[in-house]
Amino acid sequence: MSKQTGKKSTVAGATAWEPRIVAFLCNWCSYAGADLAGMSRLSYPAAIKVIRLPCSGRVDPMFVLKSFERGADMVLVSGCHPGDCHYSSGNYHARRKLPAFRELLSFLGIDPRRFKVSWVSAAEGAKWSALVARITEEAYALGPFEAFPQCDADDFGECEFAAQGPACAAAASANEDRP
Repeated sequence: MSKQTGKKSTVAGATAWEPRIVAFLCNWCSYAGADLAGMSRLSYPAAIKVIRLPCSGRVDPMFVLKSFERGADMVLVSGCHPGDCHYSSGNYHARRKLPAFRELLSFLGIDPRRFKVSWVSAAEGAKWSALVARITEEAYALGPFEAFPQCDADDFGECEFAAQGPACAAAASANEDRP
């Protein structure tokens, strides 16, 4: 599979699109649940790339945006069930922060359905397997994520994409402040 395009070559030389899913997992519960699914030999799609963090409360919204910027088709954040956090309140922070962030995604031109939050404990390997299968199906249904348009014009005010995308509009306003 090509790392840059998220496409998988087929025998006939054509390419079939494969979703690229990034998952930020809590070390203590969700990562252990994914590990249990693997040790139990439960099958789930291989489209998911796991990034292990100490706690779901540690997930910065910029991690999610950078994942989309670098080609992810869907992003998952998963942690301990509320009340079971090893750091006492980290997942409560995630539970407040991440749904509010989801509402901002549409403003940034990202379909909020491409961002998921889930709670999986260390003993829920079967739940992890089912979650990954469901999210992969949703990623196929949504299709590839179209990246933000890039502005190559010297004058961002004249950029053809300036009115089309938030990344270009932000670049245009930042360029206006330059001497």
